[in-house]
Amino acid sequence: MQIRDITLAAPLIAAPLAGITDLPCRLIAREYGAAYVVSEMVSSKGLIYDQAKTWELLALDPREQPVAVQLFGNDPHEMAQAAALVAEKTLACAIDINMGCPTPKITKNGAGSALMLEPALAAEIVRQMVAAVSLPITVKTRKGWDDEHVNAVDFALGVEQAGAAAITIHGRTREQFYSGQADWGIIAAVKKAVRIPVIGNGDIASAEDAHRMIEQTNCDAVMVGRAALGNPWLYRDIARSFAGLVPLPAPSGQERVALALRHLEMAVAHKGEYRALREMRPHLAWYCRGLPNAARLRQQVNTAESLQLVKELLWAFVN
Repeated sequence: MQIRDITLAAPLIAAPLAGITDLPCRLIAREYGAAYVVSEMVSSKGLIYDQAKTWELLALDPREQPVAVQLFGNDPHEMAQAAALVAEKTLACAIDINMGCPTPKITKNGAGSALMLEPALAAEIVRQMVAAVSLPITVKTRKGWDDEHVNAVDFALGVEQAGAAAITIHGRTREQFYSGQADWGIIAAVKKAVRIPVIGNGDIASAEDAHRMIEQTNCDAVMVGRAALGNPWLYRDIARSFAGLVPLPAPSGQERVALALRHLEMAVAHKGEYRALREMRPHLAWYCRGLPNAARLRQQVNTAESLQLVKELLWAFVN
C-alpha cells in the first residue's frame, strides 16, 4: 500500500489512541507487525504556544518509521502553523488530522468529530495544511455525527478535493462512541467514491476480521485499535496472514508477562519510574486480561510503588 510516496510493507496500521500509543507502545506495535504507526493526538495550540507537555508527545524514534503525527484543532491557520512545526522539528513522515475523536473535551471546542458537522471548515483545514508542508496530510474520521448526520462519503470527497493523501473511516458515528457494531458498509461507500487510499477502522479483533473487512469494503488497509491493547500478537497474526504464512500459537502466560515487563521497562526508560508505573497500569492489566486471578493481580499492581515489586508480582502470577 502507498500513502503518496510512503510504502507500507503490509496493509496494517496501528491506530492512534490518546493516552496510550506513546513511543514504547508504537515501537512494540511496529516490532510485532504493524506496518505504520501514528502518534497520540497532539494539540495544534499546544505546539504553537510551545507547551512542553505537548512536545513530549512528539518524541519519535527512527525505529518506528514510517510514523505519522496526529494533530487536532479547528482553526485552519493554527493547524497549518502546527503542521509546519511538526515537519520542521520531528521525524514524522506524514501528518494525520483527527476529525473523529468523540470525547466532549475535544468536540466542545469544535475539533475531532465535531468537524464532521462543518465539512467546509474541515476541507479548509486540509487545504491550508497541504499548502504549508510537503508531508502527506491524511484524515481520520467517522461515519458521521449521529444517525441523522451520516455524511462520511461527502466529507471524504471534500477533504480529497482539498488535498488529503488518504482517509481513515471508523464505521461508527460520534454518538456511538465505541459502542454497538461498526458499519463497514460506510467504509465501502467511501472507497467507491474517492480515489485516495481508504483505511478501514472498527471491530478488527482477528486476522479473519482484517481479511473480511478488505473483502467486504475493498479498503486499501486496515487500522487496528482497542483489540491490540495488551495484545500486540494481533498485529503479528494479521501481518502473517497477509503474507500467506501459517498462524502461530497464542502466547503463553509467561510470554505475555515477559512482554508486559519489557514494555514497562521501555516506559521507565522513556518517562522515569514514578510516571511510567502509573501510566502503565492499564497496559499491564490488558496484558494479563483473561488469565486466572487477573483482577487480584491488577489490584496489587495498581498499588505497587517500584519497578522491582511489579516485576515480582507479575512473575509470581505466572509461576
